[in-house]
Amino acid sequence: MPEGPAPVDWQGDPLDCGACRFRPRRAPGRCGPGWSCAHDRYARRIERFFVLNPDLADDCLGHPYFETRMNAARHASVFRLTRLLGDEDPAVRGMAVLRLPVAQAGRLMKDPDRQVRIAVAYRLAPDRLLPLAQDRDGAVRLVVARRAEAGMLPVMIADPDPEVRALVAARIAVDWLGRFRADPDPLVRRAAALRRPALFLHDADIRVRHAVAEEAGPDLLRALLDDPEPLIRETAAARLAQP
Repeated sequence: MPEGPAPVDWQGDPLDCGACRFRPRRAPGRCGPGWSCAHDRYARRIERFFVLNPDLADDCLGHPYFETRMNAARHASVFRLTRLLGDEDPAVRGMAVLRLPVAQAGRLMKDPDRQVRIAVAYRLAPDRLLPLAQDRDGAVRLVVARRAEAGMLPVMIADPDPEVRALVAARIAVDWLGRFRADPDPLVRRAAALRRPALFLHDADIRVRHAVAEEAGPDLLRALLDDPEPLIRETAAARLAQP
């Protein structure tokens, strides 16, 4: 059943099924205007076309519309995808990175588009992510912080993005957590406090001390009974009262 905007090609011109080389697929219901078409401008209809006709994907890798090339790359033979690493569109390059062998995906580690570099960060083995730990984009570094081996994480302790630092604090070896006591962001310190509460007993931020109250042992909890914030005192008392 037709859905979405009126069916036109990627340049906005009317579609001509009679002149299409894929028209034999229409009779068995594998394509049709407003529903499934490799030449449509609407991404969902392009995607549906290749789901129904994956055997035609190799023939569409050179299509002028990037959405068609990208969706074709989802289903095409991997042996045909290497040339897409040089495609002008980052969505196409990113799809090639996700499907090609890791050795080839690594070639785009310095791609100018961050989405491509994010795809590379997801594909590389954890022990090969060090060069991307210094990427200029925080979203790329966040993937690195999530996937890298713990031994690599100390190089990211001073990352400029607090979200990255918080993830590092949640994964790094506990011996490094003291380095986060002076972190300017309380949510980063909270992430560290959840793992080594004793280091953050006297932190200035209530959110950090509450993390201490959530995770600390009895000795620290008794110290928190004198905290200036009622919420901290109540949390510590409630945990001490637990059997």
